[in-house]
Amino acid sequence: MARTVKLLVGSKKGVFILASDERRRVWRLSGPFCENWPIHHVVGDPRDGAIYGAGGNEWFGPAIWKSQDGGSRWTHSSRGLAYSEGETPIKAAWSVALSHGRLYAGVEPAGLFVSGDGGASFEPVQGLRGHPTRPEWKPGGAGLILHSIVLDPVDAERIWVAISAAGVFYSGDGGATWTPRNKGTRADFLPEGQRYPEFGQCVHCLVKAPGRGDRLYQQNHCGMYRSDDGGESWTSVEAGLPSSFGFPAAAHPRDADALFLFPLNGAEQGRFAPDGRPTVWKTTDAGAHWRGRSAGLPQGDAYFGVLRQAMATDALDPAGVYFGAGNGAVYASADEGESWTRIADNLPTISSVETLVIDA
Repeated sequence: MARTVKLLVGSKKGVFILASDERRRVWRLSGPFCENWPIHHVVGDPRDGAIYGAGGNEWFGPAIWKSQDGGSRWTHSSRGLAYSEGETPIKAAWSVALSHGRLYAGVEPAGLFVSGDGGASFEPVQGLRGHPTRPEWKPGGAGLILHSIVLDPVDAERIWVAISAAGVFYSGDGGATWTPRNKGTRADFLPEGQRYPEFGQCVHCLVKAPGRGDRLYQQNHCGMYRSDDGGESWTSVEAGLPSSFGFPAAAHPRDADALFLFPLNGAEQGRFAPDGRPTVWKTTDAGAHWRGRSAGLPQGDAYFGVLRQAMATDALDPAGVYFGAGNGAVYASADEGESWTRIADNLPTISSVETLVIDA
């Protein structure tokens, strides 16, 4: 059966879509869509091909965009994406996730909303909004953002979220109650003796390994970590990387021990590829060892970064790996990161890259 591979690219000026066949050699670009809104994250539903985008800013307000025809036509809704009167208004929707017939949206200031009607309307997940630690959450450099939503593929009640800079929180009852899950992750920006708090860590990206297990990976402002118990405890796996700082992480679609990263040189050193040489780093043993691959990437004088949601894998074999850069370029690897090809250039600043594989 023939397959179509789509890259769903969120950018500062709308959504772009790159499409190819399963050989992933030639890509066709379409867009921009969503009326050139800032779109922070785009995902696709492999069941019916629907595409959802989370976007907005203080000028536009928050909204979730939706296309049911592969991206040609779009609608958007902000119905229910609001806090109570008197609270700080929602500036934007920053993340979106699909599972078990529900559509979740993460917003700024940090909160989680859920839709049961395909994005036409939303309601707040009150257990997180009313969490007792909420008054003490502090914004990261980009604001107080709920940017990572991790849903269990088997159990619809299990949800993990990551917030900058409040940390990782987990719910096992569909969002009614939440617990911080940050044990073992550092907060180097806090005073000595306070750097392993219960919450308050600046998580940059949170992803779940494939399969039924409880393995999670997180790229943090202060290190790279793995958890084998659903976030109840974390182990540092940054040894061997050129930097402990970065934003994106992408899990292999079948191998729980394999992960892809794009390290940056540091929070205060420019936030670009170390030495101006972009390299994707890969582990095949759950972070015990890392190796970098840069064939086909710029070999020097390249000072771009990659944002937290701008790296993804597809489900083909061998797996494709993709990332979008701050300079508007999109790179693709059809051999699990061994070699790279630039497949788009001169797009607006790229906020996110996700994949959608459709059987023809």
